[in-house]
Amino acid sequence: MAGISVFRGATYGRLPLIHQTQMPVSICIPTRKIKYYPNKFAVFARYSQSQDLFTARLQNSIENLPKLVEDIVQTSINTGPRGALRLAQGIQAVIGVGSEWLADISKTANSSCGLGTELQLGLLSPLYLRKLFERMGATYIKLGQFIASAPTLFPPEYVQEFQYCFDRAPSVPFQEIQAILREELGKPIDTVFEYVDPTPIASASVAQVHGARLRDTQEDVVIKVLKPGIEDILMADLNFVYIVARILEFLSPDLSRASLVGIVKDIRESMLEEVDFKKEATNIESFRRYLEAMGLTRQATAPKVYQQYSARRVLTMERLYGVPLTDLNSINTLVPNPETSLITAFNVWFGSLLACETFHADVHAGNLWLLRDGRIGFLDFGIVGRISPKTWAAMEVFLASLASEEYESMASSLIDMGATSKNVDSKAFARDLEKIFSSIQDLDTEIIVAAAREPNTNATAVSANVVVDERQMNALFLDVVRVSESYGLRFPREFALLMKQLLYFDRYTRILAPNLNMLRDQRITIVSNQRNRNIYQ
Repeated sequence: MAGISVFRGATYGRLPLIHQTQMPVSICIPTRKIKYYPNKFAVFARYSQSQDLFTARLQNSIENLPKLVEDIVQTSINTGPRGALRLAQGIQAVIGVGSEWLADISKTANSSCGLGTELQLGLLSPLYLRKLFERMGATYIKLGQFIASAPTLFPPEYVQEFQYCFDRAPSVPFQEIQAILREELGKPIDTVFEYVDPTPIASASVAQVHGARLRDTQEDVVIKVLKPGIEDILMADLNFVYIVARILEFLSPDLSRASLVGIVKDIRESMLEEVDFKKEATNIESFRRYLEAMGLTRQATAPKVYQQYSARRVLTMERLYGVPLTDLNSINTLVPNPETSLITAFNVWFGSLLACETFHADVHAGNLWLLRDGRIGFLDFGIVGRISPKTWAAMEVFLASLASEEYESMASSLIDMGATSKNVDSKAFARDLEKIFSSIQDLDTEIIVAAAREPNTNATAVSANVVVDERQMNALFLDVVRVSESYGLRFPREFALLMKQLLYFDRYTRILAPNLNMLRDQRITIVSNQRNRNIYQ
């Protein structure tokens, strides 16, 4: 009866009171009595297993605790006093966005509608988290851009909401830019430049660009200048995010399977590379050597870097004049056939995937121009990607199957590319992919026809086409990722970067050459000779 009372206790949820040393009591129960309590025995067995798992995890946590503490202390030392300042600014930002959230709750409380999902999640919802990131400044805006660019890593609601982080950032006063130029160049500004335009050409989250003219050669240039204090802010913020990730993985070991700390390290490495203009200069020079080696300098170019007038926080480059590939009206005045220019841009970019150590991973309209002399200009190499041979081999199969609409082959390529611990039903996966791509074809046709019906207001029609198409293509990619994840697949970040660039090119195709199939046209070459990789570094 003693054994039976133990099992009855288990049935009523009092398991935490049972010590493992009570196990022998259950063994003393006569065999003929066990058959009456099979469920209770299973519950007890599961409890014993969970106790063992808990003990193992606790022991593992105790063993890892010194390493965690050491990591936190070392990271805090590296952060220094700036960490306290950023903490105060963070608290201020949380209070500000929290006040907005409370105000929105108050408005909703006075209406007949219940609280929506955004309000229920509070500061963890996509909307309020994006607002918090914007208040926190450059690092978190860049982090938001990373989230928006990585649908393979983050939920689609957050990916879509953080698209707003790509909006123009406020500029800093020209006096502060002048101070950085003097410090980095080590000489008076007027000894290097005949003039520097105080009004920036562009302002991003970490840097801004000014037009200028060199004093000695009278050449027009652009100067990319890192905004003041950005490095300290980045270091403090990224160290804080890293500590939070380490603590979360310590408290919840299951998160280590999702490589949370690995993702944060990837973000940190990517963002710190972007604020080191010496690395960006190296990326540009590599691309220019590739163009020269392949005899493509008459078809495309990247700005020449003036190393003698550049430093870690200042990048002086040749000024290129042209128009974005989305400006159809202007392009028609520069070249007789926009389609040919687009094919050139596509071939040059695809060739760089194989020939260069890194590839341009941000070919949006602001970074890909048709120049006045008819060449394609690749600008801003701050964001680059690196592709492994395995991912590229799978990517080639994916593109070929996308062009031929062979969905079983497409499914196989995605399975080869993704990381998974389970067997994937490739036929069922292929059927789901076919549903996604088939459902978008009718909408594609409607968009193109709608744009074509407005010959007298071409710019307006094309603009509408771009907006709808961007939303549509982002939704398509998110659907592919979502379905893939339902089969247990996780893709490397490089796949997301590649797909994003292909979506940009698809957008340009719909504007400049609506009848062109960029994956089937024989004029577009996707080179598969791996021996050509990394030979123009």
